[in-house]
Amino acid sequence: MATLLSVNVGPPKDVSWQGRTVHTGAWKSPVDGPRLVRRLNVEGDGQGDLAGHGGEIRAVLVYQAQSYLYWREHLGRDDLSFGMFGENFTVDGLPDDEVCIGDRYRIGEAEFEVTQPRVTCYRVGMRLGEPAMASLLVAHHRPGFYLRVITEGRVRAGDEITLTRRGPEALSVADTDALLYLPDRDPAKLRKALAVPALSPGWQQSFRELAAERPPRRDVGSPGERAGPTGSATAAGWPGFRRMRLSRIVRETPTVSSLYFDSTDGTPLPAARAGQYLTLRLAVGDSAPAVRSYSLSSAPGSGYRISVKHEAHGRVSGFIHGRLHPGDLVEVASPRGTFVLEESTRPVVLVSAGIGATPVLAMLHQLAAARDARPVWWIHVARDRARHIFADEAHALLDQLPDAHEHIYYTAADAGPASGERRPTPGRPTAASLAALGLPTDADAYLCGPTAFMDDIAGHLREHGLRAERIHTEQFSSLSAVNPGVTATATVRPHPPPDPPGTGPLVTFVRSGVTTPWSTARGSLLELAEACDIPTRWSCRTGVCHTCVTALLSGDVTYTTPPLELPEPGTALVCCSEPAGEVILDL
Repeated sequence: MATLLSVNVGPPKDVSWQGRTVHTGAWKSPVDGPRLVRRLNVEGDGQGDLAGHGGEIRAVLVYQAQSYLYWREHLGRDDLSFGMFGENFTVDGLPDDEVCIGDRYRIGEAEFEVTQPRVTCYRVGMRLGEPAMASLLVAHHRPGFYLRVITEGRVRAGDEITLTRRGPEALSVADTDALLYLPDRDPAKLRKALAVPALSPGWQQSFRELAAERPPRRDVGSPGERAGPTGSATAAGWPGFRRMRLSRIVRETPTVSSLYFDSTDGTPLPAARAGQYLTLRLAVGDSAPAVRSYSLSSAPGSGYRISVKHEAHGRVSGFIHGRLHPGDLVEVASPRGTFVLEESTRPVVLVSAGIGATPVLAMLHQLAAARDARPVWWIHVARDRARHIFADEAHALLDQLPDAHEHIYYTAADAGPASGERRPTPGRPTAASLAALGLPTDADAYLCGPTAFMDDIAGHLREHGLRAERIHTEQFSSLSAVNPGVTATATVRPHPPPDPPGTGPLVTFVRSGVTTPWSTARGSLLELAEACDIPTRWSCRTGVCHTCVTALLSGDVTYTTPPLELPEPGTALVCCSEPAGEVILDL
């Protein structure tokens, strides 16, 4: 008979860690007497990061006394006391390789259901002073597990634990954890996992994508679950950079020019997917080459065209507009990006502002070429007619579709009329004006433009009824940070590290526009990025969760801590790697 040995609680508190402040509930201590367990947690307890811990699905964390004995021996420590692994219930029995997802247990007056293994999180390592602990929990098949509260009630140390119902599929906690985080997955077990209703939604989503043989997308709301690269997947093409010939330049507006590229030997170029981008490496001045990414604005399979806006003080855009000429050779990386038009039968909503029209125009080209029968909405915001990029091209493409809707907004007070019979709407899209367009709520929406614009439009579309997972955005600035539990500080513009530069190979962070030599004083590429105040994404910091996975545009890395599973080719886990030579990262 299993037994509840200790009930451990602790409210969240701020803890100093590596120069940051982390708000965490990992510090828990045993309590005497009965404690009431409600839907969200144990009386007196709390979670600091509700995105990765807590809530109804993860109300109570369980860890075994037998695992304490194991870690005391493995780590050579005699100071491990109940609650130090962040668990609410320390139990005798209930091993991870026997307890199954969906099992139900009665403890005292309450009844519980097993929902998922522990989230891989750096804070257990922070609490124990063992940075690799998140990785060790997975590698040694001793994660612990979460419970959902079926019936509220009081529990106390000494209560017997009784199995009241066995979960379907008999998939153990240890097997479930390994299925998500370790290689050589068993397809039969993946199918079993998806057949367990009690399994938490985040893990179900990851397993659905693994079963479909594509890397799980990063869900910023669930930083401890398995994640994959965001906006950086590589299409079939070439490694690193190759020289391509700039065949022609076309002025689109007073500030935007399109550049057309061909191969140097006349061979066909690999087809890009609609919405992907090219990355250019340009010798601008005497410093290290500048690396910038630009969306392809051409139809898939019709060659490569990018369209670049000349920013008033843009060093690179100024070089492109003033120094490049037809016939020049330019170093170009293979098309990449996951902001692509997905295969579907649902309506399509394409929304852009200014130069953000480029990737969605490529999508419109694909739809028009296929004479796609789906309803298509084209919504674009420009300052005025003179700066309305691709106005005639987009209109001609929409005319080729059987069910197309075009809506143009001009923001300038003296914008004047649009070309032809099109009448622009003054101002910017609002929740009311978008709702008035009759957009279908089952549509897939693709947004590109300034970050604030995309945030506003995405909010309006969600308010209108579109599901969040069907609203796709593209941006070339730094991605929003995912640093679970870390207290937010004032945003600082990315910069070279403040200490003396290293002597190692150059590391370029493309989205942030920072190039700096590698220094062996840094423990990882992630630490270098953090020293540059570049927004980063991580959770375990030990190569387990893949939240930090980043596209590797050029070069290669070595792993200082071998990850439990290597990321897909063309990407790197920056939390546990360093450059093997000059590298260019999509960060």
